[in-house]
Amino acid sequence: MLLRQPWVMPLVRICLVSAFLVGGVSKLLHFDAAVAEQVHFGLQPGWLWAGLAIFVEIAGSVCVITNRFTWLGAGGLAALTLVAMMVANNFWRLEGAARFMALNSFFEHLGLIAAFVMVTYLASGERRSRV
Repeated sequence: MLLRQPWVMPLVRICLVSAFLVGGVSKLLHFDAAVAEQVHFGLQPGWLWAGLAIFVEIAGSVCVITNRFTWLGAGGLAALTLVAMMVANNFWRLEGAARFMALNSFFEHLGLIAAFVMVTYLASGERRSRV
């Protein structure tokens, strides 16, 4: 069975966090743009929120990929995603096509948070089964 191949779960973990890892590195390399993004969404001070986002995106991704402190990495990424949902996908304030797009993105992010809960649960089961 494909799911039992030893390379599948590491690949799935990499895919799950790929947007965060790429985003964190990109923000690090373009810190001024990362600060401007935070300010655009009303998060002040922008440099603090950008730095926090970079740290969580990179460190959280590494935790999930390496399957070490998965609960902490996935939890941080889920919290960051929740903040982004509330700030950037505020569909309740929009109308028309903008509301539709924000609503869709809101629920995509909600699904991503659920995936982080699942990866944490699976990681804890892997640890129990190895003991």
